[in-house]
Amino acid sequence: MNRFKGASALVTGASRGLGFAIARELANRGARLLICARDATALDQAAWKLHDAGAEVYAVPCDITDEHAAERLIAEAELRYGGIDILVNNAGTSARGAFLEITDDTWHSDIELKVFGAIRCTRLAVPHMKKHGGGRIINITISSAKQPGAGSMPTTISRAAGLALTKAMSKEFAADNILVNTVCIGKIKSGQHERRIAKTGVSADDYYSKEAKPIPLGRFGESDEAANVIVFLCSAAASYVTGTSVHLDGGMSGVL
Repeated sequence: MNRFKGASALVTGASRGLGFAIARELANRGARLLICARDATALDQAAWKLHDAGAEVYAVPCDITDEHAAERLIAEAELRYGGIDILVNNAGTSARGAFLEITDDTWHSDIELKVFGAIRCTRLAVPHMKKHGGGRIINITISSAKQPGAGSMPTTISRAAGLALTKAMSKEFAADNILVNTVCIGKIKSGQHERRIAKTGVSADDYYSKEAKPIPLGRFGESDEAANVIVFLCSAAASYVTGTSVHLDGGMSGVL
């Protein structure tokens, strides 16, 4: 069933991993896609895969830490699709270290990407959603933002800001039928983990088996499993859900 037929969706950080899975799942349900990422080559490859699978997709290489680049991105959405109905703020990296060793540059770059990137894209997308009578915004955060541990910064701090941003925007835009939610990602198989595996020299099976021990379900999640939940929040089936967070972490978080 094409639940998003005619709707336009922007997914940031969509060249691989979770972002790509989200874009693919939206397209499978009829959404017209605008995808962006900083790596133009990887983005083009992702766009061709989506196109070959039947998606209507347009790819824009974009660094959302650049205000003008974000403006050009949303302008493309307006040009191609007349605006944006669904925004998934997925762009981000995993940056973690000991507090006393984290430089100002690292703090700035992390907050620019994860916090200001979401702010910029949302600020530019909301006027289009208002014109269309509503919309959906999903901010991708992490479970540990609610329960940060030692050596987890700056990521947990930036993602905690994403939680606050979600709640505040959900209150502000509810009257416009713009629903804003966040999905708190736990250990999901992704390019970040693949890069770590390459550095350690161990097999993927050994890595995932070891790292999955603290997870109650006993395994890493698949990107498709996460995408299904995110796409549900974008759908009409979630029409009374806003200002909430959903943990996608196999039960690992100790908080609701």
